[in-house]
Amino acid sequence: MAEANANDLTQVVVLLAAGVAAVPVFKKIGLGSVLGYLAAGLAIGPFGLGFFADPQAIIHVAELGVVMFLFIIGLEMQPSRLWGMRKDIFGLGAIQVMGAMAALTCIGLSFGFPLIPSFVAGTGFVLTSTAIVMQMLQERGTMSTLKGQRIIAILLFEDLAIVPLLAIVVLLGTGGAATDTSDRWLSVGIAIGATVALVLAGRYLLNPLFRVLAASGAREVMTAAALLVVLGSALAMQVSGLSMAMGAFLAGVLLSESSFRHQLEADIEPFRGILLGLFFLGVGMAIDLSVIAANWQLVVASVVGYMIAKILIIYLVARVLGTCHAESLERAVLMAQGGEFAFVLYAAAVSAGIFDGEDNAILTATIIISMVLTPLMVILHDRVVPKQQPSTEGLTLPENVEGTVLMIGFGRFGQIVSQPLLARGYTLSLIDKDAEFVRDAAEFGFKVYYGDGSRIDILHAAGAATAKAILICVDDKEAAVKIAQIVHEEFPLVPLLARAYDRGHAIDLIHAGVDYQIRETFESATVFSRETLKVLGEDEDLAIEVVEEFRDVDRERLALETVGGIYAGRQLVRGNAQPADLVAARTARERAAAEEERERREREQQEEAG
Repeated sequence: MAEANANDLTQVVVLLAAGVAAVPVFKKIGLGSVLGYLAAGLAIGPFGLGFFADPQAIIHVAELGVVMFLFIIGLEMQPSRLWGMRKDIFGLGAIQVMGAMAALTCIGLSFGFPLIPSFVAGTGFVLTSTAIVMQMLQERGTMSTLKGQRIIAILLFEDLAIVPLLAIVVLLGTGGAATDTSDRWLSVGIAIGATVALVLAGRYLLNPLFRVLAASGAREVMTAAALLVVLGSALAMQVSGLSMAMGAFLAGVLLSESSFRHQLEADIEPFRGILLGLFFLGVGMAIDLSVIAANWQLVVASVVGYMIAKILIIYLVARVLGTCHAESLERAVLMAQGGEFAFVLYAAAVSAGIFDGEDNAILTATIIISMVLTPLMVILHDRVVPKQQPSTEGLTLPENVEGTVLMIGFGRFGQIVSQPLLARGYTLSLIDKDAEFVRDAAEFGFKVYYGDGSRIDILHAAGAATAKAILICVDDKEAAVKIAQIVHEEFPLVPLLARAYDRGHAIDLIHAGVDYQIRETFESATVFSRETLKVLGEDEDLAIEVVEEFRDVDRERLALETVGGIYAGRQLVRGNAQPADLVAARTARERAAAEEERERREREQQEEAG
């Protein structure tokens, strides 16, 4: 027993060590975390160092990572938002899946395989890897964008499609005819009943449950309840014949408008990350090199044929439905692989007599290789395909523009700055390099020229030489410093004012030669602090005096930091780290107030006596 426990612990340590060692290295060299996990899994699996003999067991456990990932996605999908995606889910998703199924079935037929095996094999490859695509969307920061939401909608439809596809596989198998019609209708009824029960439980039970648990103050019980909701929903859907992932997603949607949404997300996130990494490790271990070696020609042909056909179909569907070339190509590359649901579909096909063990091994190897190749294809896409340049059609470039003030960058900060200047009748020359924003600004009555403020020719064309002041109001810190340096060198006699992001940026701008800088949140923060003092009961005049005193100290601190670095003035910062110092300061303040009050009374007495 002790030996078995030690062996289990060894395997856990090996899994953690493999992920910890590989992922940072792969991310450092630009290959991404997914490929790092896959490579680590191959290294410690049966065809690597041999620490594990049954990678499928790990994959089955680690599929909970995919389940939790979909629960978190569901938390971000309020019902109204999901309803707004219905056209993408049942329109775009359905068209892409049906088109890919037809194309991939033809690939199997072209290899000389019968219709039914070709259909099932191709259909399995149509089901994209939710885990890989979601992880890559998250790493690329595009999950919340419109193009990311379209991909998520397609993935949701594929998750829904696994249920009827499994039923079709059973019907197409050798035992399909023996299945009683009443049994099939019973299965459908159970699935619908389970879904309705889950919706009702989420609507009427989950929020009261979490309120009771939150009132108890037991943090670990809240975490356990979050896991219970996710795993319980997944189990309910699995038992009823539906997808575990869909159950978790539905539970997340039902809790998306709950006041406990952020708490649930924080509780689930650590488990999701670890289990999803474990899933990729398991996929890497499951690469059967002996099957690939024995059937390498068929495996290579299948991988190439399926991936190319799927890429073409996804791209064509996207273009036909009005998506631009760049987004269509990116979607096709991201979704070119088969996914984890294919393993489930192929296992059902083996049970139904459609595939034998060798067919299943070859198709499984095909799916896994496609999953391994996808991160590499995405990296290649990002490096080879040029980044889409904003369309400048219809935009006006500055040419011999003259204005009292040249403003570089016309975002939320610049717009506020412009209003008092325009009210006093000053003419503004406005330039910005965000093409879409330049177009939007025109609808509000602004004439903004398209141009990069770091280019000397643009500055001359925008009237920098004749302006009475140049204002740098761009969001980008590095760009602001660069523009300040260029303007200071090229137009040294023109007053230069700049918006700073933070204290360090303000110091950089001063060194770059600006005549005036202000941190973008400084004034609003001082006003906010003054109002807070008044709310706390301080006299308004005293609150104003305290804030003005802070301004003096801040100016002194900034002067020290400009010469000696960011830490030069830290002795002037009031901190809350030393309670004893705070008590002393409060005592001194109270003593000074008492002394002031005593002097006031003495003056009053002297006046009365006089």
